[in-house]
Amino acid sequence: MSSKLRSILRKIDGRGYKAYKQIEGRYHFPDYQLIIDHAQADPFAPPSAVRVKVPQEKARFPSELSETKPKKTALEDYLTRRFYQTTRTFSKRCGTGNSGLVTILKPSQQVLERSSMEISGDGVEARFWIGLPARGRRILGREAMHIFDNVLPKIVENSLIYRNLEPEKVKTHVEVVEDTEYIRQHLRKSGLVAFVANGAVLPRRSGVDERPLQNAVRFQSPPSLEVCFECPNRAIKGMGIPEGVTLIVGGGYHGKTTLLNALALGVYNHIPGDGREFVVTVSDAVKIRAEDGRYVANVDISSFISNLPDGRDTAHFSTENASGSTSQAANIVEALEMGCRLLLIDEDTSATNLMIRDRRMQELVTKDKEPITPLIDLIPSLKRKGVSIVMVMGGLGEYFDVADTVIMMDAYRPQDVTDRAREIARKHGIRPKATPQEIKIRDRVPDLKSIDPEWRGKVRIKARGISGITFGKRTIDLGRVEQLVETAQLTAIGELIYLISKSRRSRCLREMLDEVEEKMEREGLTSLLPPRGCYAKPRKFEIAAAMNRLRGSLWR
Repeated sequence: MSSKLRSILRKIDGRGYKAYKQIEGRYHFPDYQLIIDHAQADPFAPPSAVRVKVPQEKARFPSELSETKPKKTALEDYLTRRFYQTTRTFSKRCGTGNSGLVTILKPSQQVLERSSMEISGDGVEARFWIGLPARGRRILGREAMHIFDNVLPKIVENSLIYRNLEPEKVKTHVEVVEDTEYIRQHLRKSGLVAFVANGAVLPRRSGVDERPLQNAVRFQSPPSLEVCFECPNRAIKGMGIPEGVTLIVGGGYHGKTTLLNALALGVYNHIPGDGREFVVTVSDAVKIRAEDGRYVANVDISSFISNLPDGRDTAHFSTENASGSTSQAANIVEALEMGCRLLLIDEDTSATNLMIRDRRMQELVTKDKEPITPLIDLIPSLKRKGVSIVMVMGGLGEYFDVADTVIMMDAYRPQDVTDRAREIARKHGIRPKATPQEIKIRDRVPDLKSIDPEWRGKVRIKARGISGITFGKRTIDLGRVEQLVETAQLTAIGELIYLISKSRRSRCLREMLDEVEEKMEREGLTSLLPPRGCYAKPRKFEIAAAMNRLRGSLWR
């Protein structure tokens, strides 16, 4: 350990906890540099923010492992996972609160760009936390020396030095991400919006365990939908889902929703062994559902709903408590406003009256008495705008009339039943065409003054798991925004909304978030965020979803 750090720890041993502030600074160790950016002021406060920089002459990671952005992100993801696992081996609790624990951002099954690790030509930098040891509020200097002298060097040695890793596992991790990203970049060039590899394992162990279900049926594409991608590291065969309208049908518990959920998370890359490594969806896909009770501010839902009995203007629709149909209409319009070109919809979580009005109901309740235009009647307009849809359907067979592809899940095995569905549609008579109508999308501009993160004179932004964000006096409810996967994404979203609120001029949300996304892509995730935070990169669609659900925010 650095003699300077040892000297300080001996000096402050047994003193009040705030004396730990004296150890903030830089220290040189034989194989790395230690930077203590922030020492916590209390043993029950969030742990101290620490960095380790290992120079490339010590780390010695082959340059080909990080020569492109996808490969660099994959390597950083692998090292975060390795560091996390190693801390659980060597780090032990001692003293009060979280004293003694070394922790790093806990990763999900998804491969994301995170603030926890950065690879560069100079080496590797890990950003993590240490619970500085104390008994009560008295410093345990010797225990702290043990962490810096013994525990931390072992963690660094076993997670950030290439020779001590398993090169084949590192290589596989990077190559899987590289191949997945290759498929994603070539989907639309092949006329596809999604791809599911043969052999994929889609079911998860449970609703709270996202690891693959053991002994699950492996996915096998129907021959008529099978495609092959010649990726940089392997050829991969599987089912391609074409552009247009695709229905996923089948009996209950046969895997329809499981497939749709896998496609929803196919906007992210996955780790080897996840089972969904090569389930790949275009990056502008958004999962849509009804969301009773959500806040809606100045959204044009008039394409779906008009002539409300209370006279409210649906071209500038606002509510504190949206119904199922108005919330789903708003969710669709907001996604399209941000540039979404693939809607993922499950009948089970949709407002039925927004999906369809069957012929019997149309005869009883005539069009002049029904303010809702169902989604099925707006599909031609969506197609003209280049928007595709993948829908799980269990009971709305009239969608056969507008479907381009129909996939039936039978005991988790997909079958192409498009021709049979068309025969059934002809047998029962094609649904009469609705009056042509264009779906309306308007660029909205947030009133930045209405975005207030302050509470009792201080900025308060805190993620609440993946279900919401405390933002000033309010909580942004994101529990039904289903493509968020890590708490660190919500932390980043909260800070990015705060950053946007400080902009000098208001512009439409799409322009502002395109600029944010472009800068994160060009300069890295942390270029826009406060230091020492725990961040994972969010998509612009989820940032927009949070801003749209911020109660009290105003839009024009």
